[in-house]
Amino acid sequence: MRLNNIAGLSFDLDDTLWPFNAAVLKAEAALYQWLRHQAPATAGILSGPEQLRQFRNDLAVTCPAMAHDPALLRRTSIRNILMAAGENPDLADPGYDLFYAERQKVTFFDDAHPALKYLSRHYPLAAISNGNADLAAIGIDHFFQARFFAHQLGIAKPDARIFHASAGALNIAPPDMLHVGDDVELDVRGALLAGCKAAWLVRDRAQDALAGADDVSDTLIIQNLHQLCDMLG
Repeated sequence: MRLNNIAGLSFDLDDTLWPFNAAVLKAEAALYQWLRHQAPATAGILSGPEQLRQFRNDLAVTCPAMAHDPALLRRTSIRNILMAAGENPDLADPGYDLFYAERQKVTFFDDAHPALKYLSRHYPLAAISNGNADLAAIGIDHFFQARFFAHQLGIAKPDARIFHASAGALNIAPPDMLHVGDDVELDVRGALLAGCKAAWLVRDRAQDALAGADDVSDTLIIQNLHQLCDMLG
């Protein structure tokens, strides 16, 4: 892949800049404890914080229209738990607010902040996510000139339109944008099908990740973001 014509970059967020599961597990643990105090009857529904995830996932299956809106999905699942326990369903709003605030307390991968700082000095950056992280609360909003979230646009990766919107916001053509992400389907194939370039961040999954991915051979494969900075000079 030729990198000399890169005019801007877009970044996935969860599992690219920070471990997603770790942040959500902590947020679910905080929500579980909050429910035990504010809605004690939920103890008959929830034996542990892991069941919060199960309620959310089950709802995503039964109501696929919510799939692109993490806030609606999570808030509704909390409301369903409260109703099943005979508690006040209006507690879903403050419960979700607590969860969402805790979800922003991410732990960055060691290379994330230095890479964003370096790359933002040389290229315009955009964020593209199917999640709903609050970049201002997390403290990295200033690195990005554009931010695109699936729940706001009504379209999600790997839809080409979200990549095209990002390139347009950076005032560059799709072939001149390099999208960086960890997911081979959502990030890599999505970017390539949109006519963009793709950098597949595999971190410690290098060997396993490459299995069965022959169709993305025209992709920059990196194990960390330091490599990306070095390659882009």
